[in-house]
Parts: sequence; structure tokens; C-alpha cells
Amino acid sequence: MSENVRLTGWVRGRVQGVGFRWWTRATAMEIGGLSGYVSNLGDGRVQVVAEGGRDQCERLLGWLHHGDTPGRVDGVTEIWGEPRGGYEGFEIR
Repeated sequence: MSENVRLTGWVRGRVQGVGFRWWTRATAMEIGGLSGYVSNLGDGRVQVVAEGGRDQCERLLGWLHHGDTPGRVDGVTEIWGEPRGGYEGFEIR
């Protein structure tokens, strides 16, 4: 079993208004074991915060980089940290 971590990612590209947040939530739920949220930012990026096992978070990050996402992903910047908790499931904000 992998350690629990917090992944925060910022996704650049054409990722707003194309169903990207819905797709990210569905992907996180399919992977399982993740909690957190996905939200649009004012500068056109999408922020993803996921907490759970490192393996599950890395799998989600891989999908963000290389998955068949709606729109177009030009790049993802991520940071890793300790989980903070407080999330019930994985939601769209």
C-alpha cells in the first residue's frame, strides 16, 4: 500500500468550457481512493487537488498529461505535499 499524499496540479491549455472538470472528476472516481476537487481559475487554467495513495495520484497525473481529455492540455505543473484532509469525495468547484 502506498503512502498518502496531496497532489496539486495546474493544467494549461484549452481546458475551460469543454467538460474538462467533469472528465477529471469522473477519472478520479474511476481510479478510486481519491478525494479533493477540480476548479476553473480566472487565468484559464484548471486546478486539481487530489489526496490519496501516491499510486492513485500518479495515475491521475498521468491521465492529465496523456489521457484522452476534452479540449487540449498544453502542460501540467504539479506540486506534492502532505494530505490535509477535509474532503468528502471528489467534487467540481
